[in-house]
Amino acid sequence: MTDEKDTVLEEAEVASDEVQENEPEEPVSEKKAGKSKEKKQKPPKEKKLSKKKQRILEHEQEITAPTTEYAIECENLVKIYKTEQIEVVALQGLDLKVKRGELVAIVGTSGSGKSTLLNMLGGLDKPSAGSLNVNGRNLLKFTEEDYMLYKRNMVGFVWQNNARNLVPYLTAEQNVELPMLMQGQKNRRERALELLDAVGLSHRINSRLDQMSGGEQQRVAIAISLANNPQILLADEPTGSVDTKTSDQLLQVFKDLNRTRGITIVIVTHDMRLAKQIDRVIAIRDGRTSSEIIKKTHAEIMRESQSLEQMDEELTKSVTEGEPDFISEELVVLDRTGRLQLPKEYLEELGMKGGDRVKADLDKDAERILIRKAE
Repeated sequence: MTDEKDTVLEEAEVASDEVQENEPEEPVSEKKAGKSKEKKQKPPKEKKLSKKKQRILEHEQEITAPTTEYAIECENLVKIYKTEQIEVVALQGLDLKVKRGELVAIVGTSGSGKSTLLNMLGGLDKPSAGSLNVNGRNLLKFTEEDYMLYKRNMVGFVWQNNARNLVPYLTAEQNVELPMLMQGQKNRRERALELLDAVGLSHRINSRLDQMSGGEQQRVAIAISLANNPQILLADEPTGSVDTKTSDQLLQVFKDLNRTRGITIVIVTHDMRLAKQIDRVIAIRDGRTSSEIIKKTHAEIMRESQSLEQMDEELTKSVTEGEPDFISEELVVLDRTGRLQLPKEYLEELGMKGGDRVKADLDKDAERILIRKAE
């Protein structure tokens, strides 16, 4: 009833304005006309912000404005969970750099620390030690107010469990509008329709969760995560509960958002098939960065390791054999103390395991380090 009343009042006001515009103007004296003209020429009064509101806006700008080319920089990051009976080290000196506008996948087995890292990037958890910089600002120095502004204006989250993303009795449009309503944003409906169209759900705006597939629900969740215009989008196993075809469709949505909006996207996944479709994949093992898988062309790889003559010969061979244009090359990451984690396949091939002593020799001519099991 209140809405109907407001609508009627608005229509009445419009009708009143139209009547006033159609009424013939009465002759006025020059003196009155001059006064009327002076009134019309007065500039509109600017709405002044309170000192508190001004301070909050300036602080938001300070928190969110980028000061470096890297969106994420982790150095010797440590996270320890303590209880009365046990102490668990989730991250043990992790190093990581992600440039602004980059799409990155983080892979690792259960307990490797990838979800812990994602929670700290989202401001849901705090590091125990080390350095965690986002847009050039160290999150370890954030106050509670800083964290609140950071989570509200800087990051968006997509969870594997839809219950953490969506309200089941609301439509897709209403779900997307909800976070904007809580922040007091204007033009919520237009913004919600724009985001649903960006994820390919413009035909589902009035559908509830029970009327949508799992993939469509996850697309709504992605639209919700974009409601606050985040600079960084964090996705925790976003394809864990959908089939292969839907997984590929969701990945394409992330790629489109990354390309068209320039959002830095970090996806945590255990699905290596999905990870192989992303240009940069970071593997975490035992709380540290163990390796990176980077997609390169044949020419780039051969240029790094062979002479030009050999490169031309191999490139011609690969083209005639119809090999793909890109190859995923795995690189072992050396941390700042000089430690590295060798791939498990290599260790198994050499009959080595953790705790074994190895011998490292420097081949100065080839500029290589040779590692073998000590006798």
